[in-house]
Amino acid sequence: MVRTRAAAVTGTLQTFRLCISRQSVSSRIHHPRIGQPLRFMSSSAMAASAKMTTSNKLKQVFTEGKRPAMGFWQMIPGANVSRVLARSGADWVMVDCEHGNIDDAAMHDAVPAIAALGVSPIVRLPDIQPWMVKRALDSGAHGILVPLIRTVDEVKSVVSAAKFPPLGTRGFGSPIAVQNFHPEPTLTEYLQQANDSLLTMVQIETKEALDSVEEIAPLVDVVFIGPFDLGNNIGHPIINGKTDAELDDAIARIYKATVAAGKKCGIFCTGGEQAKKYADMGFHMINVATDFTALQATMVDALAVAQGKVQGEKAASY
Repeated sequence: MVRTRAAAVTGTLQTFRLCISRQSVSSRIHHPRIGQPLRFMSSSAMAASAKMTTSNKLKQVFTEGKRPAMGFWQMIPGANVSRVLARSGADWVMVDCEHGNIDDAAMHDAVPAIAALGVSPIVRLPDIQPWMVKRALDSGAHGILVPLIRTVDEVKSVVSAAKFPPLGTRGFGSPIAVQNFHPEPTLTEYLQQANDSLLTMVQIETKEALDSVEEIAPLVDVVFIGPFDLGNNIGHPIINGKTDAELDDAIARIYKATVAAGKKCGIFCTGGEQAKKYADMGFHMINVATDFTALQATMVDALAVAQGKVQGEKAASY
């Protein structure tokens, strides 16, 4: 009996020494990028990481790498509109707070409606201001898209606003965000895993950003091309759906820089045919249609058929 107890005590002390040794090693090893001590991740923490990452359908499609992630653009407010788009086979739905008729309250309605159907809600911000990043992510968005980026410093500011310390400056406190991941993480799990699980995206649609795209691409998860504003800003606007060679070259440059950086490249398309074209070119994230223009086109077509009118060729429309 005495020997058995002694062996048990000895085993406990050895385990204790091993734990102390691991903690000591942890305090001496630093993260190669940010200089922070590495921590041994527990099995529960690893499960939490998988929980949030697998809840982000868009990120999962990227990780699998078998096909492009297809999505729709929501400009009309309303949770029912969000559900219609999410039920249409999309991997993601872009909640457009820049050009769409969607304010902060409508965004908070759209995001959970999309997420509840296993689709990733992504929010396009009205501007690059840090508080807008916080509002979108606190609503439970799986990622953000920031428009009209011009400089590398602007991109760094966006990334900082999207990340919790020590990687960034995002504030922590929203209990709303966790409900849009399934299975639902705890607040602690969200804090621990959000930096790795949420997607930060910027739009290249200005001449300044185009000129710096090789520096911008490594800083974010997705580089997204806005061809209409990009064409306007480089002096080659899209007129009646026609794209000049100079705009095509700019798009090709952005794609090449993004792939070289090991990141994902997305593009806004106006319909299925154009989306298929860019999918065949290797783009990773593609908008297929926008709710407002798709609804209008469907109504016009239906009425034309009813009136016996022949429909002409449609130009690309936002």
